[in-house]
Amino acid sequence: HPKKILTERKCTRDVPTLYIYQSFHVFTLIYLCKLHKSKDPISQHQFHPKFKVRREGHFFFPPSSNFSKSLLPAEMDVSDSHSQKSSPHSILDAEKVEKKPGGWRAVTFILGNETLERLGTIGLLSNFMVYLTRVFHLEQVDASNVINIWSGFSNLTPLVGAFISDAYVGRFKTIAFASFATLLGLVTLTLTASLPQLHPETCNSKDPVSCGGPNKLQFGILLLGLGFLSIGSGGIRPCSIPFGVDQFDQRTEEGIKGVASFFNWYYMTFTVVLLITQTVVVYIQDQVSWIIGFSVPTGLMACAVVMFFAGMKLYVYVKPEGSIFSGIAQVVVAARKKRKMKLPAEDDGTVTYYDPPVKDSVLSKLHHSNQYRFLDKAAVIIEGDLTSEGVPANKWRLCSIQEVEEVKCLIRIVPVWSAGIISLAAMTQQGTFTVSQALKMDRHIGPNFEIPAGSLSVISLLTIGVFLPLYDRVLVPFFRRITGHKSGITLLQRIGTGIVFAILSMIVAGLVERMRRMRSINAGDPTGMTPMSVFWLSPQLVLMGLCEAFNIIGQIEFFNSQFPEHMRSIANSLFSLSFAGSNYLSSLIVTTVHKFSGGHDRPDWLNKNLNAGKLDYFYYLIAVLGVFNLVYFWYCAQGYRYKVGLQMGGFEEDKSFSDVETSSKNS
Repeated sequence: HPKKILTERKCTRDVPTLYIYQSFHVFTLIYLCKLHKSKDPISQHQFHPKFKVRREGHFFFPPSSNFSKSLLPAEMDVSDSHSQKSSPHSILDAEKVEKKPGGWRAVTFILGNETLERLGTIGLLSNFMVYLTRVFHLEQVDASNVINIWSGFSNLTPLVGAFISDAYVGRFKTIAFASFATLLGLVTLTLTASLPQLHPETCNSKDPVSCGGPNKLQFGILLLGLGFLSIGSGGIRPCSIPFGVDQFDQRTEEGIKGVASFFNWYYMTFTVVLLITQTVVVYIQDQVSWIIGFSVPTGLMACAVVMFFAGMKLYVYVKPEGSIFSGIAQVVVAARKKRKMKLPAEDDGTVTYYDPPVKDSVLSKLHHSNQYRFLDKAAVIIEGDLTSEGVPANKWRLCSIQEVEEVKCLIRIVPVWSAGIISLAAMTQQGTFTVSQALKMDRHIGPNFEIPAGSLSVISLLTIGVFLPLYDRVLVPFFRRITGHKSGITLLQRIGTGIVFAILSMIVAGLVERMRRMRSINAGDPTGMTPMSVFWLSPQLVLMGLCEAFNIIGQIEFFNSQFPEHMRSIANSLFSLSFAGSNYLSSLIVTTVHKFSGGHDRPDWLNKNLNAGKLDYFYYLIAVLGVFNLVYFWYCAQGYRYKVGLQMGGFEEDKSFSDVETSSKNS
């Protein structure tokens, strides 16, 4: 009531004047509602694209003037999704925010830097197996281990980069430092190809592995260049997407559309980079010159660094807020400090938990679950945990229910995440032993053109590009009619299907390699060349493309949907960890097989002479591990429960989990 407000707020204006101001705001609200075609703006929680107001009082006014601001009840909270950049308290301030730099002009520089960084690193990896065997004269086992270890390290560094960026230096400085590291790495590797002192002497033998290998200095310089590339990847990859999103004001419709368009452009440039590196860059390296093939990505990366710093005046800079990893550590430490505490078997109300309102950055509140109840001790309030203001006296001793449930989400996902590592290990063979096979096969198309061995993975990319539209438009509606699921099959079923395709790919790869070895031995070529088209490798690459379409995309969607919205950085970090784990696992398998599979005057399975070895047995071994992994994944999927409160579009898993949670609370 206006008179009541006058009393509470001690306003000096009289009641009629207050009614006039109220009427003005009501008509303004109606006008804005008509503009946005909203029948019930209050229930929709938003009436103007620039402002979001959480209604907890009777009045619902935009903070459009000093007077309306003075009338807002104390319990009303104005939240600003762009407040990290500035906190406008008036329309004038909001207009200043809109005029701030950012937008597509700034994003262009960010996308260019990210694209050219991937063009350098991915272009290097695509044909690096050939470079290590032909130029550095490494055996295929040693070359495979170098690639796997480097790839694994490159997938671990984004975790460190994300932590440093969020907690200390911010995204711009992280990307800037990482760009210089990437450039330095590409320059170092270009020098290994151009300077005779930094690579082994040229060998005229048709079998490069019979030539002398690199000395310690040459190999050390090579590893130094790869280390710089890993540092660069660790800074650019985890920060480029968040830094690009920072450039848009998501309070406006234009900003929301800009973010969606930014993701489309980001993944489109990623696809273009893959196609260019697998074809043009690989062809230059294989058929023209390694010096030019490395100099082109290096020159493009130099242009990327200049481009990135040229946009400094356009960027929107967000200050670091602290890493979410500290919150996870606080829950674990707090639970451990209270480990001797006894909790009742069921929540009977005798224990008081710290459950304050969630922060504005948290978009969904998680319900208190009965899983992993040992972590609930971190949220139990005991004497001395709260200050007189009702806040934790020590965050390392008392955490909120929301923070505890977020850690539970992470624990629930880890078993499912671990099951995807072996299937990814099968994928890593595309860049190692599949290339070794291709080097011993007929790669000619016509009399004059020869396909580079490193370009064969384009077959997997084309499979993904053709299959995904077919899956979305044909298979999903078909499965939807059978299963009743909105997405045709569940996310876990999609991941499991990808694991099956990985197993089939390894079986087919073993059969093709057995056929290749028999034909090569019968041909009697001293160099080991096989009178067999390289396109015999297509079936295994097509199956691996289907594995990626199901498994990889399924994992991305699964991780991003099962984590709370503000923890999605961890979801993407887990995905990078999957590749890191697969690289190290592949290196471990290769080293073990190479060491123990031979003996008694018999060559090992991964002998440098493919015809003397048993590469098909190695593929069968990975297939057998995949079968055990599939059983393990099925067991994990059976016990998995989707997080409470997430709307999964009618999936049965969600319903069952909601039922479980409801029944546990009622009991």
